[in-house]
Amino acid sequence: KDNDVLQGRVNQAVARLKAGILALIFGTISGVGLFAMTVILLIEQGPNTGAHLQLLGNYFLGYTVTWPGAFIGFVWAFFAGALIGWSIGIVYNRVAGIRLS
Repeated sequence: KDNDVLQGRVNQAVARLKAGILALIFGTISGVGLFAMTVILLIEQGPNTGAHLQLLGNYFLGYTVTWPGAFIGFVWAFFAGALIGWSIGIVYNRVAGIRLS
């Protein structure tokens, strides 16, 4: 009986993550972050503007430090962030499930 009470407390303490919600949050933060970084660089207009950020074009096809590229980058970063967030949620839930068993 004491073991059941302890198990119930552990189940309450270890929250399960909803992978879909985590994916949406990570995707939104990633997409808005890359969009904002690109826009800030476009507004600054200095020499060699966005030289380092431009390298993301090697991974995100079509991304450039331009206004259209900011939107393309948003989409790519959203999906990359969503994949990372979803993966974290799935792995966490599996590890927590093993721990609870």
